[in-house]
Amino acid sequence: MAEKIRLEIIALANNDAQNNSFVLLLKEENGNRRLPVVIGAFEAQAIAVVVEKIHPGRPLTHDLLYNILTAMNAEIKEVTITSLENGVFHAMIHCAFSDGRALEVDARTSDAVAMAVRFNCPIYVEAAILEEAGISFEDPSRPGTPALTLSGSLASHSVERLEQMLEDAIAQEAYERAVEIRDEIKKRKG
Repeated sequence: MAEKIRLEIIALANNDAQNNSFVLLLKEENGNRRLPVVIGAFEAQAIAVVVEKIHPGRPLTHDLLYNILTAMNAEIKEVTITSLENGVFHAMIHCAFSDGRALEVDARTSDAVAMAVRFNCPIYVEAAILEEAGISFEDPSRPGTPALTLSGSLASHSVERLEQMLEDAIAQEAYERAVEIRDEIKKRKG
């Protein structure tokens, strides 16, 4: 079984780089790495209504699924982000029934997280995925962070400058840009 790392939701922000999408920012529980996941507006809403304790007049789709599972004496025990393929995260939802049966269901990461917040269950990522796609950040509260430079090619910057730009992008919640910078750093470090 692959090593898993527990994550927590720390932000849900508009994605300025893509219309009608958001960035879900997850942080490792006992560390300094962040995992940015680009999700759709519907899934962002499904997560936000629970996190922000908003009560819509009628059940959303994820609420309906929650209601069906609880009526069947089932619950979601955990969700795990299991792979990253062509820039898309994949997840598994781990369900348990009152009679002892267990079920694992393949899911989009955004849907898995939307269900995890409803069942108040842990969110995990396989360690290899966090190593590959995570963004390390030592001190997010560092004052005096210079403005992120969005112009120019990343290839024209040194690795040291890219690392500084990565910190700046995270501090300014420019997660899409942070992913681009992270990928350029990884490409150079081989």
